[in-house]
Amino acid sequence: QVQLVESGGGLVQAGGSLRLSCVASGMLVSIRPMGWYRQAPGKQREWVATITSSGNTDYADSVKGRFAVSRDNAKNTVYLQMNSLKPEDTAVYYCYTLYGMNYWGKGTLVTVSS
Repeated sequence: QVQLVESGGGLVQAGGSLRLSCVASGMLVSIRPMGWYRQAPGKQREWVATITSSGNTDYADSVKGRFAVSRDNAKNTVYLQMNSLKPEDTAVYYCYTLYGMNYWGKGTLVTVSS
């Protein structure tokens, strides 16, 4: 059974940084694309970033240049480094993968104050 557990969210001032972690069990993060999504209050969930099995990364335009996705295969963990945070980045951030079926973590809340 695949499980994804996010952590690292919290309250930060605009311009600050946070690093989110997604620890996977039941599968290896190195063999499947791993994604980060977010859902702001009253809005639909939106894609943020992806890291492929080959290590290629891709980002939503809204976070390009500020966020960086990476992984540590030894820890079976995917990270989302978020810099220059803005109030509009406030959301619950979710880790996602497709491994036979869709798997989502329960999310971690990021609040950016102005």
